[in-house]
Amino acid sequence: MWNKRGVSLYIAIAIMAILLASVLGIGGILLSQFRAMRGIENSVITFYAADSGIERALRDWIDPLYLDGTSDSVGGANYTLTVLSTADAGCSADNFCIISVGTYQETRRAIRVEY
Repeated sequence: MWNKRGVSLYIAIAIMAILLASVLGIGGILLSQFRAMRGIENSVITFYAADSGIERALRDWIDPLYLDGTSDSVGGANYTLTVLSTADAGCSADNFCIISVGTYQETRRAIRVEY
């Protein structure tokens, strides 16, 4: 007959291996979700930086081309303004297009308005 001594040790090792695989799988899923949430947070910060650039352009609107290339930082994020004339950007007649590009860490978002 077979010797039944030590069977409980093999069962315990098998159960521990299954638990370890489960924990590692769940940990991998949670880590990828955390990275996605961090990307969304950076995207929102970047969008608001670009929005701040548009607000500044509308506030300081004297000579449209004066604002071209203006850069500033807000809350750790940066924005850069580009002002294009109607011929350059396809805007409506007698209007200018303002493009504000916000950057934060490795994320970039842009907003374009016609004024």
